[in-house]
Amino acid sequence: MTEYIDVDVRPILRAGGEPFSVIMAALDNLESGQGIRLYVTFKPVPLFAVMLNKGFAHSERPLEGGEWEVLFTPAGVPQERTPAMTNSSFDNWPEPAIQLDNRDLDPPEPMVRILAAADNLGPGETLSALLRREPVFLFPQLEKRGFRWLGGFAPDGATYELTVRAPL
Repeated sequence: MTEYIDVDVRPILRAGGEPFSVIMAALDNLESGQGIRLYVTFKPVPLFAVMLNKGFAHSERPLEGGEWEVLFTPAGVPQERTPAMTNSSFDNWPEPAIQLDNRDLDPPEPMVRILAAADNLGPGETLSALLRREPVFLFPQLEKRGFRWLGGFAPDGATYELTVRAPL
């Protein structure tokens, strides 16, 4: 039976904050076989794909007042195309043909710029992008187009580094 760690981000959301980093920090602190019980003020549909890519299935149930409880349960090993790829997989990728610094842009401009630049990549070429936050809405768009990606926060915790690879 899965043991769940409670993560209640409703106060962050009510204050107008962005709880994604709190959720990812909780994910990083899970032990093998543990899951997350997330409490939110809305149904976090974009998070479902992100968590699936990290190896977690979800089930959700509405609570009173439009709030939600979502269980993220370990579902197995993530697929290779996800940001959870190993560093050895990344080492086989070519140096980026395009480099973007999107840290000073407001959404959705970083996503628009990355998708436009990705469309200009040749087969197997890569691009790198610097962002202020993890581009959770970008991942499904990349997947639809057949791109793979690697990403994570730099040691400063303020810059998300993304590398996108075009299909071969």
